[in-house]
Amino acid sequence: MEVNILVMCAIFPLVLGVVSSAVSDPVSDTFLQCLTQYSNDTNSNFVFTPKDTEYTSILESTIINLRFSTSATPKPLAIITPLTYAHIQSAILCSKHFKIRIRIRSGGHDYSGLSYTSNHQSSFVVVDLNQLRSITVQPDQKTAWVETGATIGELYYWVSQESQNLGFPAGICATVGVGGQISGGGLGTMIRKYGLAADNVIDARIIDANGRILDRESMGEDLFWAIRGGGGGSFGVVVAWKVNLVYVPDKVTVFTLSKTLEQGGSSLFNRWQYIGHKLSEDLFIRVITQPVLNEAGNRTIEVIFNSLFLGNVDKLIETVTDSFPELGLQENDCSEMSWIESIVYFDIYPDGESIDVLRDRISNGISYFNGKSDYVTEPIPEEKLDQIWEWCLEGENPVLIMDPQGGKMKEIEETSIPYPHRKGYLYNIQYFEQWEDESVSEKRISWMRKMYKNMTPYVAKDPRAAYVNYRDLDLGENDNADNTSYSDAKKWGEKYFGDNFRRLALVKGVVDPDNFFFYEQSIPPLITSDTDSYQSF
Repeated sequence: MEVNILVMCAIFPLVLGVVSSAVSDPVSDTFLQCLTQYSNDTNSNFVFTPKDTEYTSILESTIINLRFSTSATPKPLAIITPLTYAHIQSAILCSKHFKIRIRIRSGGHDYSGLSYTSNHQSSFVVVDLNQLRSITVQPDQKTAWVETGATIGELYYWVSQESQNLGFPAGICATVGVGGQISGGGLGTMIRKYGLAADNVIDARIIDANGRILDRESMGEDLFWAIRGGGGGSFGVVVAWKVNLVYVPDKVTVFTLSKTLEQGGSSLFNRWQYIGHKLSEDLFIRVITQPVLNEAGNRTIEVIFNSLFLGNVDKLIETVTDSFPELGLQENDCSEMSWIESIVYFDIYPDGESIDVLRDRISNGISYFNGKSDYVTEPIPEEKLDQIWEWCLEGENPVLIMDPQGGKMKEIEETSIPYPHRKGYLYNIQYFEQWEDESVSEKRISWMRKMYKNMTPYVAKDPRAAYVNYRDLDLGENDNADNTSYSDAKKWGEKYFGDNFRRLALVKGVVDPDNFFFYEQSIPPLITSDTDSYQSF
């Protein structure tokens, strides 16, 4: 599908003739006129500037990381909340004329705030897709169309209303936007059974740098490949995704079992390193570590085993007894529930919350926080674990979250989509810490950088791997929009995408050679003699 924009473009030169003298003041009445007239909508209730009383509340509505919501944080010249795809087209083409960058926000969970702020450009607008969140479930076809502004919680909820035996393999945090989740890959509790969220996308609609609305057929397979895991915001504005839904049983089983170091938590973690990725594909056991006080009142590390099993409790006990007997799992440690109830269980909602909470778009995890990521390809030697726990205890309240790989993840080729961390990876690590007082931010950030450096010998190498949905500007960033170096960008690009990074840059060189869709870690365009056709890739 490609929407013909010639009719709308016919009015654009008339608008540009009016506004050309206002380039020095982009968010002027003439810029707003461009947005509304180009979209053929005389009502400007989808554009908000700092002069509007709603501006601040809309900007802050989905910011969950308070590090990027301070008085010193660069603010957008305008927030555009499209009600139609034409509004997005106008935002792109008017911004191009005024040489204004755009930031694309889905759920606002970007770890570095890049969906709603900027470290470099003073002139940028935010295209906030929160009003474009329709979900159409087709249970007979086991598919759904979901607009980018929906949250994954909303997607889960409406799928469950159509069938208790259909689900979608995406992340744990329900208020994350579908657009951000899928565009970066989408790790979740069913990755070992069904792969990533992005592995289960079968079509999409994107608005490109020329304002065209394209589907899979009209965009071509290379661009379709790039948007499924290549990171959001580099290639255009994806407005909707068509996803395959997957089978879930009537009942699943969950458990959370914790052991301190004094109770043998370290040796259990060591054992998990060897078998977590080899367990039944129906069994996902992640490990979470955090500092706690032991019975003697001293700080120690708690090792938490947090699990989803796609089956009943009897089968789970049998499976764990056979493959991980050291855990000592008992039936009273486990709870059977529906798959949709397990979504609430794994998120940070209080016990007993109804599944209706998944329709709530407001996160209850708003705080200052910082995150980094790693992947492990060989078990960390058991004798080194005590040192790692000591490093954790040097922090105030750090959490390490480790998700097992294996299963379906090792069966999918690393070139299938841009996400490359497949065969040979045991588990990934998310280093995470949150706090409530802005004054301690630098101290907390400094600890994590030290922890990340200390972990270098124990994680993937050449390149050291990272997950793009845990965006980390410490890995390096593009210096500016006009002089983006592909070779410089490789220092972070290959960590996120491995050998797929070059192909991403080649796709970018074809679909956005002028690098309109630029931000600090956007894919840079790589233009060679071979980039005159997608088929050259």
